[in-house]
This record gives sequence, structure tokens and C-alpha cells, in this order.
Amino acid sequence: MSDAEAESLATRMRALGHPARLAALRMLARRDCCPCGDIVRELPLAQSTVSEHLKVLVAAGLVSARPDGQRTHYQIDAAEVRRLRGELDAFLGRLLPTPASGAEHD
Repeated sequence: MSDAEAESLATRMRALGHPARLAALRMLARRDCCPCGDIVRELPLAQSTVSEHLKVLVAAGLVSARPDGQRTHYQIDAAEVRRLRGELDAFLGRLLPTPASGAEHD
């Protein structure tokens, strides 16, 4: 993994590192697209706080934002989430010995 790939992975993992952002992602996973106001109604946070969390998710590429008049609609970027999943699987897989090596660690 190159330094740039490691930095990209770390950025996206940091974006997942807050319970409010995970809650927003779970909500977005249940819907195609929704305005910030719908997310605010679901989370026990101020609108400005939710907006900041969404901004982090957008910057990480996990969520896309589409302006619609005075509202912004958000949705999960499915392709990017799948890519992240693959990268995490590959990265974590390299951290563990292969079953053929017989070297199991608890």
C-alpha cells in the first residue's frame, strides 16, 4: 500500500470514527436520497452539527451531496463504500497470517 493509498484509507476511516456519522450513514442506507432536515429530525443533534458531520462524510467520498434550491440532498456513494470495503478487507487480511501458515494468534 502506497503512502497516498494509506492516507486515503485513513481519511475514510476517520470519517467513520464518530457515532453520529455512523448513524447518518445508517439512515442514508435506508433511503435513496434525503435532505439534511430529515437527518436532523432523526439525530439528537443541532442542524449545524449534523451539517458538519455530513461535510466530513462528503469530503471522505462516502456520501454525495446534491443542491436542490435551498436544500441539499445527501446519499451514500455506493461505489465508494464498496471500494472502501474491499480495501479494508485486503488491508486487514494482510495483517493476519494465512491459515496455511499454522500461526494463529489470540
